[in-house]
Amino acid sequence: MIYYKTYIRGENCEWVTFVHGAGGSSSIWYKQLRAFKEKFNILLIDLRGHGKSKNVKRKWFADYTFADVSKDIIDVLNHLNISSTHFVGISLGTIIVQSIAEKEPSKIRSMVMGGAVIRLNFRSQVLISLGNLVKHIVPYMWLYRLFAWVIMPSQRHRESRSLFVREAKKLCQKEFKRWFKLTKGVNGFLSNLLAKETEIPTLYIMGEEDYMFLPSVQSHVKKQKNSKLSMIAKSGHVVNVDQPDEFNRLSIGFIQRQHSQVFAR
Repeated sequence: MIYYKTYIRGENCEWVTFVHGAGGSSSIWYKQLRAFKEKFNILLIDLRGHGKSKNVKRKWFADYTFADVSKDIIDVLNHLNISSTHFVGISLGTIIVQSIAEKEPSKIRSMVMGGAVIRLNFRSQVLISLGNLVKHIVPYMWLYRLFAWVIMPSQRHRESRSLFVREAKKLCQKEFKRWFKLTKGVNGFLSNLLAKETEIPTLYIMGEEDYMFLPSVQSHVKKQKNSKLSMIAKSGHVVNVDQPDEFNRLSIGFIQRQHSQVFAR
């Protein structure tokens, strides 16, 4: 089983599960923990090959799929007897949350999608194609630093860039290749995933400077009745790090409203 850590406030408290992005670990949520622990039970997860899950003795397959990674999280929820939870995801972690929503919708009370990835634009597709061409000959950290800079180019994104580069150093080259392969055909995967509107309440929290992914989210939310979009000024792709107080305020408020609405019915 992948590594996880819980913070339990009380038996009657709602659960919130945090899902980090590729190259990160559960440590990227350090600016959320204090605010969320005051109100919810918390489940932090390190995705396979990341953080402390890197040392988990388990026979991984040569290639990963989003279904495999999603099942890892579902297995943890079942192990902990968590029947349902709110999910907070960031970047590629939002794809995993959406995959869980398709496989096990009853497990999810609501979804908060930070820096959501629902479609790769032309520039990101070119980057990924280039990466796939050279991933066997170029050190993976060179590629990761390049992607981090392209996705988070501003000076005020520096902390987010540094955090993700620092976390990515804990991956090995082989693990990076496995995760990088997930990006191949991701647009088709996401199109199928999002073709049917989910009934799960969803809040997208995007940085106004997230030029790679914000436009597709704006277009998507306009067509969805159960989804809302909040944009945060002076923030790029990694909104929970760039503007943590606003991210916490929006996400906690959204989750609490879902809880209140259940009792109001």
